[in-house]
Amino acid sequence: MAASVTADGYERNCRRGARRLSLVKAIREDVRCVFQRDPAARSTFEVVTTYPGVHAIVLHRLANRMWCRGWRYLPRLVSYIGRIWTSIDIHPGATIGRRFFIDHGAGVVIGETAEVGDNVTLYHGVTLGGVSWNRGKRHPTLGDDVVVGAGAKILGPIEIGKAARVGANSVVIAPVPAGKTVVGIPGKVVRARAPQDDGTVEGIDLNHHLMPDPVAEAVSCLLERIRLLEQAVGVHGCLPGGEEPEDECRECDAVQVCEPVTVEFKQAEEA
Repeated sequence: MAASVTADGYERNCRRGARRLSLVKAIREDVRCVFQRDPAARSTFEVVTTYPGVHAIVLHRLANRMWCRGWRYLPRLVSYIGRIWTSIDIHPGATIGRRFFIDHGAGVVIGETAEVGDNVTLYHGVTLGGVSWNRGKRHPTLGDDVVVGAGAKILGPIEIGKAARVGANSVVIAPVPAGKTVVGIPGKVVRARAPQDDGTVEGIDLNHHLMPDPVAEAVSCLLERIRLLEQAVGVHGCLPGGEEPEDECRECDAVQVCEPVTVEFKQAEEA
């Protein structure tokens, strides 16, 4: 695939993703995919007239085609109008693939050198940002079928592999392998997902609320070890001299914090 050299001096590929289709076909796919990923969508008219994520991607596809033809001011103006209209800021130089869906949309920011694959879903507050003022590739690359939870920040020229999931409010600054889930600040890969074969639309797993909490699991493990040690030495509770189970947390108001943590995604997997 041919790459074009922008006025800024770095190579960008302007023939990827939805640009293989006509503009009208690409927009039709963007509208159709809303019904597959948002059960609140009722009609095409409703989606076209009231969904800011759809408005933003339509304006971006127009601006991006102008950008790839070497125009600069007009696509930036279209992008600015889209930002005022939708509260979604997509630089016209960003490369976005087919069937892209932004749910709710408010606060999404996608930088100039970001690359987004096919069938990607972003929730509100997501940032695909840079960490450098140097020209060149400085924003992330998202593979196909990626789901990014609300408020997540993916920063720098890193790659998020195919079918990966990014948990809500995570800050990702390192590459994520395909099929993995990343959560936390900074984001950490916590588990791999088996290939989806459960009838989900286009293989996309939207159960992004079933996220592990590695910090909570570590604290729960430490608390359980402390209980085992207390049992071994015959004491109870956090104060010296505790002899009965009722002495547990007698002088402490943080009882709920010390209770074993139930992680929802484990229950879902076992079911």
